[in-house]
Amino acid sequence: MPRKIRFGLVGANVSSNWAPVSHFPALMASADVELTAVCTTRAQSAEEARIAYGAKLAFDDYREMVRSPEIEAVGVVIRVPQHYEVTKAAIAAGKHVFTEWPLGRNTAEAVELAGLARDAGVQSVVGLQARLSPTLMYVKELLDSGYLGDVLTYNISGFRSGGPRSRPAGGMWQADVDNGVNPLTVHFGHVVDALRFVAGEFESVRGTLSIGIPELFEAETQRRVAVTAPDNVMVSGRLVGGANASIQVAAVPWAGPGFRMQIFGHDGTMVVTNSVSPQRGEASLLRAARLGNELADVEIPDRFTYLPPEFPAGDPFNVGQLYHQFADAIRTGENHAPTFDTAVSLHLLLDAVRASSESGREVSL
Repeated sequence: MPRKIRFGLVGANVSSNWAPVSHFPALMASADVELTAVCTTRAQSAEEARIAYGAKLAFDDYREMVRSPEIEAVGVVIRVPQHYEVTKAAIAAGKHVFTEWPLGRNTAEAVELAGLARDAGVQSVVGLQARLSPTLMYVKELLDSGYLGDVLTYNISGFRSGGPRSRPAGGMWQADVDNGVNPLTVHFGHVVDALRFVAGEFESVRGTLSIGIPELFEAETQRRVAVTAPDNVMVSGRLVGGANASIQVAAVPWAGPGFRMQIFGHDGTMVVTNSVSPQRGEASLLRAARLGNELADVEIPDRFTYLPPEFPAGDPFNVGQLYHQFADAIRTGENHAPTFDTAVSLHLLLDAVRASSESGREVSL
């Protein structure tokens, strides 16, 4: 069995929203990565995480953790405004780095981090987990093999429940577009990256961004908070291969139906669905009709699953798939996972969507 990679996680608070339901269960079940160290901003919460997840070391200063000789790789699973400084420190310490998406608050931060990782010769991975979905990997293989013939059109929708207008104070920072976390960067970012993965890059885009809920109420104080981050994204565009694509992603107050990707080709149709979003939640389902009009369920081959049958399903699964690829990159030097360069190209696409919305014109990439 290959050796486990000694790993330190920054953002290990047991009470946070994402890591306890995804990264920690994935790490606990991983045959590839060993959670050696945890780090939070307070000694007490760091120790709580160390005990809860069986780590050897606990830190309350990420600069101290990334310098530790006990670890060889670092995970950055914290709020996006802190991604840049923590990731930069890990690279400077010569550690391989797994940073959640978005890589930075903006493209400039992402470009700098990608360059630093290349110059340092460390392996980088960004949390674009949809690329490790067995369903989407199989869709890509089928498309590359000509299963649908020439593809004409991709139609994608992603509607997630945003909840009521009243939010806790701890969630208000996402209302500010400059913080880098909002439906455009996160929800649309993951959805459009799933499309980029299976279909290739965009040649041009035309985007419309809007804010349907212009203010939120802070639950504890009922203070009104202005929203500057878009909550509805509509994009149409032309892909490098010649196909057209249309995407609508939105945070809706209630009962968001999730993700749907429809692919129409000369020889058939494929439909991928997920009740949440392509990078997380339940396994995405695939139905197809080839040279006919009746969709039928398609079984996903086992070769796209890198994890044992007992590995936890749901949010940990695609994260676990990505940890497997990260560890393999560190062991072999060949990185087949989404890297910081992948992140930069996605940041640039989001910039083009913003520019198109602001100018009212199509933008070439």
